Amino acid sequence: MQMMQRHLGDCVKRFEQGRRVVSHWFLILLVLPCLGLLSGCNLPQVSAEDRLFLKLNVEVLDEYRLPKQDFQNTPVGGLSAIAYDPQQDRLYAQSDDRGDRAAARFYTLKLNLDGTNPQQPKIKNVAVEKVTTLRASDGQPFSPGTVDLEGIALSPLRSLFISSEGVTRAGVEPFVAEFDRNGQWKRNLPIPQRYIPDAPGGEQTQGVRDNLGFEALTLNPGGYGTTGVEPFRLFTATESSLAQDMDPANPPRSRLLHYLLEEGKALLLAEHLYPLDAAPEGTLYHGLTELLAIDQGGHFLSLERTFGSYGFGAKLFQITLGGATDTSTIASLKGELKGVQPIQKKLLLDFAKLPIDNLEGMTFGPRLPDGSQSLILVSDDNFRLEQFTQFWLLRLSGKR
Repeated sequence: MQMMQRHLGDCVKRFEQGRRVVSHWFLILLVLPCLGLLSGCNLPQVSAEDRLFLKLNVEVLDEYRLPKQDFQNTPVGGLSAIAYDPQQDRLYAQSDDRGDRAAARFYTLKLNLDGTNPQQPKIKNVAVEKVTTLRASDGQPFSPGTVDLEGIALSPLRSLFISSEGVTRAGVEPFVAEFDRNGQWKRNLPIPQRYIPDAPGGEQTQGVRDNLGFEALTLNPGGYGTTGVEPFRLFTATESSLAQDMDPANPPRSRLLHYLLEEGKALLLAEHLYPLDAAPEGTLYHGLTELLAIDQGGHFLSLERTFGSYGFGAKLFQITLGGATDTSTIASLKGELKGVQPIQKKLLLDFAKLPIDNLEGMTFGPRLPDGSQSLILVSDDNFRLEQFTQFWLLRLSGKR
């Protein structure tokens, strides 16, 4: 009986070994054709750029020039930033008048499109409907010469965030502040000390330089139009290098700030290096004039503007914060910065061959007749007769 049990056990072992061998070869025979099939296929190659950036296309559709005009005893001009309110179908345009011609203010505009040709819509006109005076923390209009307002964005708190470059030569500090829709000041965001000029009117070694402060301002798109007081994100950037970052051997390096906000609370999360393109020969002014958040994944549009002997120039980029180093602990961005990954950029449109003026503001506008997304840009005429307030209508398409 014991010999029979041992014999039976040996048979079972040999059977299991044979089954495993058969299964092994069966698996090989099953997989080999698949491997051959794969080796004969051209698998799609994904470039590093495709992994970083969204697939976007920009098409220029139309240009419109706003007639010179006064509105409620204010000269309409100096429009340095715009934001679109989809619920009201209105544009809010920030004037950078420092109070020399009228009190600091923003305008409410109605953009009217002509969709006769859905594939090629035009701007029929832009109507000025309202002007709103901005008021300081004391409830009074800002004193002349105490602000240089350059950025505007709508928030989910039904408020506006507005940035000021400050007036360095006069000792006026830059700020990013929240206002209600009636223009009343609500709060200032915390600004790191490294942005505050250390020697107004003297030999400056720290902080924003005159007329080169917080020019660009945007909120993440998920923040506007939501309910409740969920935290949202705000991004602002300097037009050019801080005094301590100036480096003649390299193109200007701006700093971009990333805030997390909710009602009554503000936290600066990070800061990144934004590398400006090298300025063309003969340039007098060169800088980052606007940012526009595309999604929640760190993708933006950026607008760089130049002016020189050739006139005005501008470039539209897609940028991504993915992988960018937090530079908030780096005292100076001069020289070679080992281990520092800057914000990555991709050129979308060079305005070199278009009759542009001083482009400074940018926003997503209303949906176009064919359902695609419009992009609106505006120029700052500097209140000069030889310049003009110019609106550009673009179509943004692709994967967003």
